Amino acid sequence: MNITKKIKIIIPILILAGGLLGFSLNLKAEPQKDKVLIGVLRYILKNWHYEPKEMDDTFSKAVYADFIDEMDPIKRYFTQKDIKEFSQYETLIDDQLKREDLTFYNVVMDRFQLRLAESQNFYKEILKHKFDFDKKEEINVDYKTIEFAKNQNELMEYWRKQMKFNTLNKIQTLLEIEEDKAKEDTKYKKRSFAVLEAEAREKSLESLDNFYKRINELDHTDWFSTFVNSIAEEFDPHTTYFAPKVKELFDINISGKIEGIGARLQQKNDYTKIVELISGGPAWKQGDLEVGDIILKLAQKNEESKDIVGMRLDDAIKLIKGKKGTEVVLTVKKVDNSIQKITIIRDVVELEETFVKSSIAHKDGKKYGVINLPKFYIDFNDTESRDSGSDMEREIENLKKEGIEGLLIDLRNNGGGSLRTAIQIGGLFIDKGPIVQVKYRDNEPAVKDDVDPKIQWDGPLVILVNELSASASEILAAAMQDYKRAVIIGSEQTYGKGTVQNVIPLNKSYNYPEDLGALKLTIQKFYRINGGSTQLEGVRSDIAMPSKYSYVGIGEREQDNPLGWDKIKKANYNSLDYYKNYDAVISNSKMRISQNKEFILINEYAKWLKESQDTNEYSLNLNASNEEQKIREKKSEGFKDVFKHSSKLEFTSPLYELSLIKKDSVLGSKRTAWHENLTKDIYIDESLQVLSELKKNNNSLLAKK
Repeated sequence: MNITKKIKIIIPILILAGGLLGFSLNLKAEPQKDKVLIGVLRYILKNWHYEPKEMDDTFSKAVYADFIDEMDPIKRYFTQKDIKEFSQYETLIDDQLKREDLTFYNVVMDRFQLRLAESQNFYKEILKHKFDFDKKEEINVDYKTIEFAKNQNELMEYWRKQMKFNTLNKIQTLLEIEEDKAKEDTKYKKRSFAVLEAEAREKSLESLDNFYKRINELDHTDWFSTFVNSIAEEFDPHTTYFAPKVKELFDINISGKIEGIGARLQQKNDYTKIVELISGGPAWKQGDLEVGDIILKLAQKNEESKDIVGMRLDDAIKLIKGKKGTEVVLTVKKVDNSIQKITIIRDVVELEETFVKSSIAHKDGKKYGVINLPKFYIDFNDTESRDSGSDMEREIENLKKEGIEGLLIDLRNNGGGSLRTAIQIGGLFIDKGPIVQVKYRDNEPAVKDDVDPKIQWDGPLVILVNELSASASEILAAAMQDYKRAVIIGSEQTYGKGTVQNVIPLNKSYNYPEDLGALKLTIQKFYRINGGSTQLEGVRSDIAMPSKYSYVGIGEREQDNPLGWDKIKKANYNSLDYYKNYDAVISNSKMRISQNKEFILINEYAKWLKESQDTNEYSLNLNASNEEQKIREKKSEGFKDVFKHSSKLEFTSPLYELSLIKKDSVLGSKRTAWHENLTKDIYIDESLQVLSELKKNNNSLLAKK
């Protein structure tokens, strides 16, 4: 399943964005539904999770710590007195869960709401007054090591330093802008520091006010989901509760399509604004709706208009979306301030960036295919819809018609998706045989084979990965590596997610009149055909290239509560004796990379990023902060050209796509931008060089058994 950022609305993410929570939270509880949800969740986790945990005192302590950290990760709401009161529940949560008792959650949320109301006064009062930027003091942003405030006075001091830090950053930006203006116009009179300081405080205030407003739109379901996920994610980082509206977003993500008008929306103040029309969607085809339009009202067919000004974005989107063939009437304020009514017939909207795309690379008079696969997509509810396996097969067929001599598959940043399509795609490059092994809890491993003897591509194959290639991406890369069918090139190792999740609608387990949402549950582990798990270890590239993530903690091993690595029996397969010069090509590439000045610079840049990431102390004195900034800028200047690569290769769209581009200027501009980026991509360049050197033996790809 897809390894994406967890789709849950939680406080920490929002707080770290630079704000805090609203003073009038929508906390209308649904006690009976909440208790049912906890009961169903506990049953499923105990009986169906791949590696269930005992709900005991140790578990209770972990849930306690996680929930407190989710609610107040940077220690600016709760005090030590609050924590002392909460701590009486530290070993009782497991017992409460068994009784569907929500006392701990309610106690924390009641106190949280009180502290949020107080904190609103904190920041408004602090930002009324000038900061003393001559004072020598520092702020520590390693919040894991900071204790909760002893009392409200110390809490105010935490707030003061954080507001001062935010304002200082804004002042430095404003000072840079003033310097740039003065350089461009010698007559420009720079504004005084006092004016800039006041403007920076006003910007900090505006940012926090807007944040309060957004948080006030969260309802009880959003808050309770945070607590539920503190329970679920103690089992492993991919077991996640989806509230009903979040489940809908997950379904769109895995299928790559929605039913609606085909527009991306953004909330700006009280208004819902069109920020993009999705190419090929109904609004794009019709042409009346434009980027920048603001939706004031909407009506379903034969119904009265509903004012959506001030409505939360999620609710507005629900009203605008709808089944294929239905009508929605939008009252919009156009960019020229005119008001228009626009009727749009909804349709299926495919999110083009989700799907496979290909390009022809022209190198030394030869053609090579480049396929970008952003995820392993499928719609399990619609067998007639697109899926990544069928699309890959079709894309390869089109590339073959153009006489390509090698194929490069780009799986960078591909977090996975459908296991079925990963097996299908693996089968495109071999005769038939095992692709992956899958193991349920307490069961023997099952070997998943490609049973189709057809080989869609029998030429040289290179697969490009990075640290964010995960799950199904690792299955495909591992199988091709074990068969020695492809050279794997990219980061030192991939993400390391060797588990399989299933999304279980909770109402299927308990008959309840309201939607309880769903649980994404880890039910299997998968293993390479050589017997090793990809869990934690990932896939180690045959050819490793430095990246900006080389020294930064990314991967399953950095997550909380990951399942462990293990090994099972090898499947029945043999490596293919396919390439004449497999080892030589890998050796040559490693030598090139070690001597390449650009890769050496990337490696130094990665070390600097790690060093910067580990910096937790910052001065709040303007002069000292400016000196720190100068040192950072000087160091950064040495890396300004780190990714300014020029391959001098040419990339063009396959012939079949040219007619589509003629009809769709948006698609054309996207492809132009993609091809331009490919020419600047040093990883693509080296991968194509490896591909061009690979020579196959005159044997078939029939697997030896």
